Amino acid sequence: MSKRSYTGKDIQVLEGLEPVRKRPGMFIGGTGKPGLHHLLWEIVDNAVDEATNGYASFIEVTLHRDGRSISVADNGRGIPIDRHPTKKIPTLEVILTTLHAGGKFDASNYITSGGLHGVGASVVNALSEELVAVVKRDGGTYEQRFARGIPVTKLKKTASGTRGSGTIIFFRPDRDIFDSTSFDGDWIRNHLEVKTYLNGTLRIVFKDDTSGQKYEFHHEGGIVEYQERLLEEYKARPVHENPFVLKQDELVDGSRMELILQWTESPKEHLKSFVNGIPTLDGGTHEQGFRDAVRSAVRAYMDTHDLMPRKQDIGADDIREGMVGIMNLFMMNPQFQGQTKEKLNNPSARSLVSGALRIELEQFLNRHPTTGEAIATRVIQAARARHASRAAATAVRRKTSVSHRLNLPGKLADCSSTDPSESEIFIVEGDSAGGSAKQGRDRMYQAILPLRGKVLNAEQATLKKVMDNKELSNVVQALGCGIGDHLNLSRLRYHKIILLMDADSDGNHITTLLLTFFYRYMRALIDEGYVYLAQPPLYRIDAAKKSYWALDDADRDEIIAKLQSSNRNVKFEQQRFKGLGEMMPATLKSTTLDPEKRRLLLVKIPEEERLSTEHTISELMGKDASARFRFIMANATEVDELDV
Repeated sequence: MSKRSYTGKDIQVLEGLEPVRKRPGMFIGGTGKPGLHHLLWEIVDNAVDEATNGYASFIEVTLHRDGRSISVADNGRGIPIDRHPTKKIPTLEVILTTLHAGGKFDASNYITSGGLHGVGASVVNALSEELVAVVKRDGGTYEQRFARGIPVTKLKKTASGTRGSGTIIFFRPDRDIFDSTSFDGDWIRNHLEVKTYLNGTLRIVFKDDTSGQKYEFHHEGGIVEYQERLLEEYKARPVHENPFVLKQDELVDGSRMELILQWTESPKEHLKSFVNGIPTLDGGTHEQGFRDAVRSAVRAYMDTHDLMPRKQDIGADDIREGMVGIMNLFMMNPQFQGQTKEKLNNPSARSLVSGALRIELEQFLNRHPTTGEAIATRVIQAARARHASRAAATAVRRKTSVSHRLNLPGKLADCSSTDPSESEIFIVEGDSAGGSAKQGRDRMYQAILPLRGKVLNAEQATLKKVMDNKELSNVVQALGCGIGDHLNLSRLRYHKIILLMDADSDGNHITTLLLTFFYRYMRALIDEGYVYLAQPPLYRIDAAKKSYWALDDADRDEIIAKLQSSNRNVKFEQQRFKGLGEMMPATLKSTTLDPEKRRLLLVKIPEEERLSTEHTISELMGKDASARFRFIMANATEVDELDV
């Protein structure tokens, strides 16, 4: 292979909003349906921030007749239109064309807000084939137009003597960026109504011109009304009449919190958490603090009143079973994981929430003994049911353990535990990686199954051919729950099935093949939340006697940038792992196997993505190669580096 020269001309410098168009997924999570709607959430959240901070009371969202363009209007202060002191152009243009430009870095403008990085509106502008901003303030109306993030007109005054103030943003997403630019009116309606539950003084009107429907949302009852709606949705019957409601307006550093909590007969826990009105779908440190407080308060109450059963172990899951709650935490400087803000990372939020909630909840239980005893009874019932279920499962395993274990594949290094709820299996790429994993695992509850080479593409095979494949047959035997129509989850031997492959293209391919197999022949494992992807590091960076682990190139670059920003003269060394087998067992354990330190991704298929998932697997993994060719050609320009 001839060597290609590598010089300064090979280095691209992306100006303005070019990085957004080049890598939209970094800013909105993807170019599918959730990413498309995330554009709207960004604009709506800016308007809601005005309301949360007392500057607005009304928002109107219009889905236009074409179904792919939207307007968001509010009666807030209006985006500033004066000349920016350093950029020397209108401030409106700065906000809409510059990443990290906004008024939310300074707490004097917004005490709390969902938009923090100054990228939301500019990202929407960059990914829209057309955006029009209209501002009413200072007695006038002003307008400026943009296309794909670039101004096509200058800011101009269109009217004088204007009463009131506010902002209207019209945008039409770029068809060259998104898989589809058709908005979902039902999804928008539900999202907007939740905003009004979290802001009792806010009124939102949604006009869906595609259906001719108009909806108005205003919930003065706030999260108490929202709780009533959730109980109906979940068909959850409360075990105590009065919910626990907490409103703390003066927490540390200007933080505040609203929370409602109620135990029900539902077999599951349901917690809706928000930070500054933004839904944190993946939880975070505030949810950890919430669970810490609930566990401590309920246990303290049961201990104080001698309600704790003598010979019954009460676990945290027993305490939270059937719990339905809503928590909205307001913070000045939340640290979200990614621009889509689905997980809170502030370490201080855990102690902040726990400290505020624990004492108040315990006092509430003591002041309302009837409620406290009802909750204690619900907790004890959950614990007894769990122990009864475990005992029954153990009895079944004892009857079948001899024949069950005789059928296990020879390469499986099984765990000692026979309790599926605490057992997990790592399906590993190759004997070398399997050897490291076996040495680094916890033998009590972690099993290792190495695979040899790339497994069969199950999308192109019959069930008989799948079962004749040694590697896939080993997987089925190890899991013990059967396959296809004979799949029985009560016989599943591990409740965490973790795919652990090299962090390279071959590893990704094997992971895709295994996920295709599970999707097509053992779908219930995914639907019930038993399948996970391990996140082994690709790089190790050593600096100042500390080691940092990077999942990929972008993660590595971010770590190095942070090191250099804290110390410009810092010296560091980096190592790229060629595969898991190259890692020492202790390293693999601390980065990938240890539940306290590892990062796992749960494989899930959202309800709204089920049809597109079926389409993607059928096309990209099926026998028709033309679909794969079209996909490769369409995405070839997105590949920065080929791992060979």
